[in-house]
Amino acid sequence: MAALVIAEHDNVSLKAATLNAVAAALQCSPEVDILVAGGGANAAASAAAQIAGVRKVIQVDAASLADQLAEPLAAQIFAIAGSYSHILAPATANGKNVLPRVAASLDVAQLSDITKVIAADTFERPIYAGNAIATVQSSDPVKVITVRTTGFDPVSAAGGSAAIEMQAVAELASKSSFVGRELTKSDRPELTAAKIIVSGGRGLGSGEKYQEIVVPLADKLGAALGASRAAVDAGYVPNDYQVGQTGKIVAPQLYVAIGISGAIQHLAGMKDSKVIVAINKDPEAPIFSVADYGLVADLNTAVPELTNLLS
Repeated sequence: MAALVIAEHDNVSLKAATLNAVAAALQCSPEVDILVAGGGANAAASAAAQIAGVRKVIQVDAASLADQLAEPLAAQIFAIAGSYSHILAPATANGKNVLPRVAASLDVAQLSDITKVIAADTFERPIYAGNAIATVQSSDPVKVITVRTTGFDPVSAAGGSAAIEMQAVAELASKSSFVGRELTKSDRPELTAAKIIVSGGRGLGSGEKYQEIVVPLADKLGAALGASRAAVDAGYVPNDYQVGQTGKIVAPQLYVAIGISGAIQHLAGMKDSKVIVAINKDPEAPIFSVADYGLVADLNTAVPELTNLLS
């Protein structure tokens, strides 16, 4: 049977995480469909149809789906789940919000945060903050899976020519309603999709120091901004900057950690980065155990000097 990927989108464009989920789905089944459920999401459906390897795009357009609330979206997935052996979504806030409802409705166990497909019924997923990898096998008739996007290279967003099939919305007496959304707008790349990330930790000492030291370096590199949980908890930066097990999982080409000691939950969120650069005055800091390049120095001196040297 085929696999179904739940597209993550804003009704206008697809989120990059969808491409990683499709890559995982293609390893589960040679036939992959995408569900684009939203309101006025024609552009997103058209983009999904261009993804390499996709057989069909199922588009469901309704006002109740425009804001991607978990209740109506889960009901829509459940309505078509019988046609699929695998249902996958990125392990983002949206995917984690919706798929457990689907798994409960189907009375199956969810396979969370997979990083590798061994066989159609066997997968790998990290446990203990990434310090161990569990191999899990499922005999459920439908595998409900969230995909850690850093574990799969994205498929091409172009080259496909899938048909778009319109389907009716599944009616649901929802008890929840959309109230509002507060979005942080930035010219910087999105954290989970950025090729370069500059992160700051508690070693900076204050939010003012974060702006003074981390931001100029990120500007020079064209990088996204990140932070450790300690820096977020201390109020240096907003919560959506947090990288780690309880924040965002990233794997950029370059990750620069400034004043971050390297607590295990932070390492779990960034240790798959291609090149890791750490700047910390403590030579025993755990961050150096995963760093490709480490500089033991006072960040107040070293980082401004580095920023000035970049053209």
